[in-house]
Amino acid sequence: MEKTDLAEGSRADAELLARAQAGDGDAFREVTEPFRREIHVHCYRILGSVQDAEDALQETMVAAWRGIARFEGRSSLRAWLYRIATNQCLNSLRGAVRRAPQSRQGSDGLGQLGAGAPDQLPPLPEPATDDEPLWLQPYPDVLLDELPDTSPGPAARYEARESISLAFITALQHLPPRQRATLVLRDALGFRAAETADILGCSLDAVNGSLKRARASLAQRLPAGGLSQAPLPGSGAERELLARFTDAFEHGDVAALVAMLTDDTWLTMPPLPFGYRGRDAAAHLLSVVSFRGGSRRFRLVAARANGQPAFGCYITDAQAPIAHAHGLMLLTLAGDRIAGVTRFLDNSLLAGFGLPRTLPDYHPRHARYATPDGHITGSPGS
Repeated sequence: MEKTDLAEGSRADAELLARAQAGDGDAFREVTEPFRREIHVHCYRILGSVQDAEDALQETMVAAWRGIARFEGRSSLRAWLYRIATNQCLNSLRGAVRRAPQSRQGSDGLGQLGAGAPDQLPPLPEPATDDEPLWLQPYPDVLLDELPDTSPGPAARYEARESISLAFITALQHLPPRQRATLVLRDALGFRAAETADILGCSLDAVNGSLKRARASLAQRLPAGGLSQAPLPGSGAERELLARFTDAFEHGDVAALVAMLTDDTWLTMPPLPFGYRGRDAAAHLLSVVSFRGGSRRFRLVAARANGQPAFGCYITDAQAPIAHAHGLMLLTLAGDRIAGVTRFLDNSLLAGFGLPRTLPDYHPRHARYATPDGHITGSPGS
């Protein structure tokens, strides 16, 4: 771009900002709109919830509108907005104990595991851990598509994808709030240490110490290799693996499903706090909990979340041609195997993926793919 074009663009931005500071609501929306989606993702990383991130984004924009007249330009507008958003998130985490929403209780929560009340649940295997985050939601890839692609090269694009992966988001939730915010600002967003200190309102030494502790804690929780072991999204290798998984899951073929798992595969079921490791635990959960010894069947509708393959899950009823929603499942892939399965037990999540609550007149040869507007389309070749 010519220098004159850059100068003209800078003048136009300055004029737009001046109008916003003078109380022009349209100018404010125009000057902040480019940052809305990335700030939403920022809040999601810290809070682990799409709903909470939306609330934090709205509170950020309200606070920014009220304070923009006092914005002096000592930092970029982007950094100023991030400061407001980060403080909103930290205030949320410092507030009262967060309760699971009503939709995660009853039939959409624990009751989904058993036919009746929680005390009638089938026996579960011994968990490898009981401190998995309770407050965790998947992030629809359709929203990630709205982020500007500023990654200079494949390595940077991989890092951006890794920083929204479910494993990364889950690991973040185990960190204290201040460490969580510091690591996201420094490692996920690339803010310099001095900028991070300004955003957090603390010293440079505090930022560096917090970052060191956060990295050490994260390294203990993140799987080795991360998404570098996964086939590229949309690649032939990914499509082939997902097709085999879909076929085996819809036919309730536990042996075939277990054969696709890595030896140390990790299984979780938010909002339950339990994590299970290995093929034996997976076989038990699939046989006893998911398929009930072969008495229950599913249909899957493909989606994507956190840069990873996901499925809307639907229970079929032999007595009626309708499949009913049964949460969302997200897979972590490693080569031609599955290294992790996360079953979200909240049917209210489906709307964010354009997925319906029921699949009327469902047939296994079609209706496996959901478009962003919520329509179900047939699978290739159906």
